[in-house]
Amino acid sequence: QVQLVESGGGLVQPGGSLRLSCGVSGGTFSSYAMGWFRQAPGKEREFVAAMSQGGRTIYYGNSVKGRFTISRDNGKSTVYLQMNSLKPEDSAVYYCAAALLVATTSQSFGYWGQGTQVVVSS
Repeated sequence: QVQLVESGGGLVQPGGSLRLSCGVSGGTFSSYAMGWFRQAPGKEREFVAAMSQGGRTIYYGNSVKGRFTISRDNGKSTVYLQMNSLKPEDSAVYYCAAALLVATTSQSFGYWGQGTQVVVSS
C-alpha cells in the first residue's frame, strides 16, 4: 500500500517562503510521477506542480509559475515544493499525489496524502 505523508505547512507572512515535503512509502518511489495540488475552502482542487519520474518533465499551474519549484530526491523517496513570494491567495491545504504518468489533472493521480495546511497572512 503506497502511503504519502506531507509536512512543512504552517503560517507565513505575505512575501515569505515555505518548503513542503512529501515522503512516500510502500512503493517504488522512482516509478511514480509526483504532483502537488491545493484546495482552499469553498474552491475546487487546483493543480500546482508535477514532475515526471526522472525529473525531466515539469509542469506548473499558471498561478504559481516563477514562484514555486517542485523537486524530488529519489534516494529519499521524497518530493518537495519550494514556495517563495507567498500571497494570501496561496492559502490552502496542499496535497501531494503519485501517478504512473506525469499529468496536471487530479483524476490522473491514484495515490494521495492527507494534506498540509498553508496559511499566508500578516
